[in-house]
Amino acid sequence: MEKILVIDDDPGVQRVLRWTFNSAGFQTVVVKDGALAMQAYRSVAPAAVILDLRLPNKCGQDLCQEIRAISREVPILVLSASTDELDKVLLLELGADDYVTKPFSPREMLARVRVALRRCRASGSPNASVCFGDVQVDFRRMELFREGVNVPLTPKEFKLLHFLVNQERVVSVSELLEEVGKHGGHTTPSSLRMHILRLRQKLEKDPENPSHFKTVHGIGYRFVR
Repeated sequence: MEKILVIDDDPGVQRVLRWTFNSAGFQTVVVKDGALAMQAYRSVAPAAVILDLRLPNKCGQDLCQEIRAISREVPILVLSASTDELDKVLLLELGADDYVTKPFSPREMLARVRVALRRCRASGSPNASVCFGDVQVDFRRMELFREGVNVPLTPKEFKLLHFLVNQERVVSVSELLEEVGKHGGHTTPSSLRMHILRLRQKLEKDPENPSHFKTVHGIGYRFVR
């Protein structure tokens, strides 16, 4: 289930957006304090962000810049009572994807979010940026963050992770050996198991009982978001 992060301190707006997105099959996470917004963003790894401009403790403009510095792709939709054209231009230049003024139509907001998500998915290579659990990966930059903390991966670990997340199926050991072997160095079944073990240790909450890197006995592995 894709998550929508709503950063807004208005209880009425929170209720409307939570109902709107939850009814459409999203999971809605609400943050009302600007100072806590980035912590929530890193832990939630949302598919899209709804951002108010006037927030307690940190302004929306700063948050827009900080989010965009972490991810160039996650859609940011600004929701504000301001109709000032300069505000709109500034936010769009800071990296926002859309600007919606209050009062707003919940149906229109949902439609705008869906359009932004489709545009995001259609641009660039598939899964150039991936979020799962508390992990965010940018494969183009070869950067991975877990709960906002950078986690170093070796080049082979990045290649293995990228290959697995792009396969919506069980991948055989022989196929993984061939794929990893393309990128230099001899790879054996035992070294492949070690790569998988290290990915689990670095990225799973419980490496002994993995949620994302599943072993399919007698065949290979399967990635689960």
